[in-house]
Amino acid sequence: MKLFKSLLVAPATLGLLAPLSATANEVTINDFNAAEEIAVTNSRVDGLEARLNNFEAGSFSETTSASFGSTFYVGAVENSATGEATTFSYDFGMDLSTSFTGEDSLDIAVIGGNANVTAVDGFMGGDGTSDTLELDGVSYTFPLGGATVIVGDGVGVDDLNTGACAYSAFTDLLSDCGTSNVGGSADSAFAIAYDFDNGFTLAGGAGGGTGTDGFFTEQDASTIGLEAAYTADTYGVSVAYTDDEATTYWSVQAMLAPEGYPSLSVGYETDDDDADAIFAGLTFAEVGPGSVSLGMASTDLSSDDYYQYELAYSYPLNDGMTITPGIFIKETSGDDETGVVVTTSFSF
Repeated sequence: MKLFKSLLVAPATLGLLAPLSATANEVTINDFNAAEEIAVTNSRVDGLEARLNNFEAGSFSETTSASFGSTFYVGAVENSATGEATTFSYDFGMDLSTSFTGEDSLDIAVIGGNANVTAVDGFMGGDGTSDTLELDGVSYTFPLGGATVIVGDGVGVDDLNTGACAYSAFTDLLSDCGTSNVGGSADSAFAIAYDFDNGFTLAGGAGGGTGTDGFFTEQDASTIGLEAAYTADTYGVSVAYTDDEATTYWSVQAMLAPEGYPSLSVGYETDDDDADAIFAGLTFAEVGPGSVSLGMASTDLSSDDYYQYELAYSYPLNDGMTITPGIFIKETSGDDETGVVVTTSFSF
């Protein structure tokens, strides 16, 4: 059998060698001038590369970076006035950042999505722009002496606040540890913060709404905010004061995060009408491959004792994808609303 295969291969091999031999006989000394042609080609490539480099250097900054994120929301809310159907919605965000001195940052935020229509969206706080991309904010952050300053549109007076909240929230209501009025209603503002490098920080800011009313006028709903905070590796506390034109608020956050134990976060907020709200939450950082969040908060700042409770488990599938199933219950004067939602978050 081996002999038979050899007889078959031999003619084919000779057939390949024959044209190669003929070609070899035709080679002359002139064919070795290819080195000159290669040198000319390399010269042209170098020139083209230099032109491309000049184009890129003039068009893009080496210090500009972009980050992207998107979240899918799938779920339903029982006893919701907007419907009990299982729905899907999403949002998308893009952040562009560039530095001119290495210590400053010009930041541009773009958002899009449809997560502002369903019953689930009302709890999760996603972005809704009717499936179009919108400019959500432009801000500039820079050092001033030993302080840090931020100014721009889409900036809140609390953007540089330290806070003292270690809770990993599932729903939007619990995301600020029960102190949702710290930032006031300002849409364009400036804020300044100073870190004493010993755990103590001070921050404050002022701003107003959009439009042609101007800032700090009778027509404009201006906001002024102040915060003092102390944070260490395993504990912290912050106190904030907010003057939101017609109403003033006092807000307190505190957290305790001992190593090897779940973190505990609490919050309290009150206004000048003696309405108040409370919050408490536990985050178990290592439960299997993910983490567990268990929390409760007042449904709003009022004298009514209605609360919202949530339980969620968040686990990363990979470096850029996290899945979080959760359940929440909102107390109302009628039937309580119960939601079951699964979020899938992407970051890249």
